[in-house]
Amino acid sequence: MSMIDQLGGPTAVARMVGCRVPSVIEWRKRGIPQERCPAIERATQATVTVETLRPDVHWARIPDPAWPHPAGRPVIDIARPQVAAQEA
Repeated sequence: MSMIDQLGGPTAVARMVGCRVPSVIEWRKRGIPQERCPAIERATQATVTVETLRPDVHWARIPDPAWPHPAGRPVIDIARPQVAAQEA
């Protein structure tokens, strides 16, 4: 079962992130876009985290008491992939 199905299907996910259902259906093939992951995390009250949705993305967290995850709001660590590429 795909993550989209676990989240309630394309219609439910489209409502979570504010996009159209056909876009979400396409994500089954391409994967959930990294920029949509925080909205899903927030909509699920952090029961589904960005790290679970996109483990290939290097996430960092900024303390934010208003965010449902105890470590704070997720952001993409844009410097980390560049460091990893230089080390390779």
